[in-house]
Amino acid sequence: MTWILSWTVSLLAFIKAQLVILLLRVLSAGPIPRHVAFEMDGNRRFARLTGRRAVEGHSDGFHTLKQILEICMRLDIRCVTVYAFAIENFNRPPDEVGALMKLAEERLVEIAQNGALLSQYGVRLNVLGHRELLPMHVQVAINKAEGMTRQNNKVSILNVCAPYASRHEMTLAVQSVVQQALDKGNFDSSLITERTIEENLMTSLGGSPPLDIFIRTSGVKRVSGFLQWQCCENTQIHMVDTYWPDFGLWDFVPILLEYQRKVWARSSS
Repeated sequence: MTWILSWTVSLLAFIKAQLVILLLRVLSAGPIPRHVAFEMDGNRRFARLTGRRAVEGHSDGFHTLKQILEICMRLDIRCVTVYAFAIENFNRPPDEVGALMKLAEERLVEIAQNGALLSQYGVRLNVLGHRELLPMHVQVAINKAEGMTRQNNKVSILNVCAPYASRHEMTLAVQSVVQQALDKGNFDSSLITERTIEENLMTSLGGSPPLDIFIRTSGVKRVSGFLQWQCCENTQIHMVDTYWPDFGLWDFVPILLEYQRKVWARSSS
């Protein structure tokens, strides 16, 4: 009986995997977004719901990130941006912040190393944010992880925003535009335009295309301090009730179908 049960479980897993492959192929036949952003919210609430520590929820969230990133790569979504750590998150309890720093130090290198997820799909890693606020050992790990992906030649990008805030990104972009004008010795306020500011955003400097889809999990109905400039009139914004560790393909598919429906509607109008 044991071998029959084991065989049945293996067969069901195989069928499920084949159905996922078929579904992704069907989705790939339609228009695919170039850039999708995830505000990965709900890790702590998910952990409390399951009677565990907050850091365990964050660890589960990293596992979900790997799964979703692989789905995106298989669909040929060129760029994925995730909100991993807000600048204001440094105000959380020191033990939680320390655990998050340790998790980042270990997992970024893990997914970037040769043969791992980013290498497998040729993805370039960019860590965006106010890095100077991070402990030195985390900065070293980030530099190492980014360096390990610089040889990846496929035009695919994973932006990990940490520690990040949209206001900080926009402030730096304006400062860069002003400084560039001063360096040329010909400062003119007309040089500060939407185009020049956008060109100096962290996402733009990293080669990211315009943002097509913004997804926030956990049921919270706001964008917080994440990609506020990039969320323009062409960005489809989705707030889903699922906590991030539980977010999966079946949460993602309706969003992608809605994107395809709207693209087809625009092209036929």
